Amino acid sequence: MRIGVSSLWAWWVPLAWLVALLAMIQIMPDGEDIFRQIAPDNRSVIYRRDDFLTLVANHMAIVGVASLVAITAGVGAAVVVTRSWGRDFLPLVAQLASMGQTFPPVAVLALSVPMLGFGTEPTIMALVLYGLLPIVRNTLVGLQGIDADVLEAARGMGMSAIQILWQVELPLAFKVIVAGIRTSVTINIATAAIGSTIGAKTLGDPIIAGIINGNTAYILQGAILIALLALCVDSSFERFSRLL
Repeated sequence: MRIGVSSLWAWWVPLAWLVALLAMIQIMPDGEDIFRQIAPDNRSVIYRRDDFLTLVANHMAIVGVASLVAITAGVGAAVVVTRSWGRDFLPLVAQLASMGQTFPPVAVLALSVPMLGFGTEPTIMALVLYGLLPIVRNTLVGLQGIDADVLEAARGMGMSAIQILWQVELPLAFKVIVAGIRTSVTINIATAAIGSTIGAKTLGDPIIAGIINGNTAYILQGAILIALLALCVDSSFERFSRLL
């Protein structure tokens, strides 16, 4: 992977989104006049129950933990079912990953709260299940798309199965796997907001408060920050994938 001056300069897009996010976090608490135009009938138009920077940090921490678990489980499962001794489990893994995304996150939250309680843990569980499909699917596509002649040549060189996996298969499939991770993380940045319905501290807090109180300004503040965060992360993945 070669990184030149032009490649580094190309990171201006995610940096621009990051600057926009940080600027919005900084100026939003002082935007009384602007948001008053949106919700003139509400007594309060700036969400002040929690600091916006804290909400962004908590939001990303939840998404980060969930993504790490989903990546580990998704890539690991895809590797297992592409081995000769694990191919019988391929349909099962594919179906389970598909069910995780088709099952509504709010239903996962409702079912997991009795076991895990309110807050962060059930939110992470819902995000893991929701984020598995793109990771599993792309890992399978990447590993199964490797030319059989390449694998045969690796075996002919005396490489073990583990060496072939780490030195040949995963590097060749890496770009496709990263694309799946990008999709999973970006989707979960938006989905994580639903965790606020069960007490998790996320950027969904002002949105939920706005819905409850009929305050459009609160909803807009949460939505803007989630959108900027998603754009920043997604554009970072896009630039990283170009370096592969």
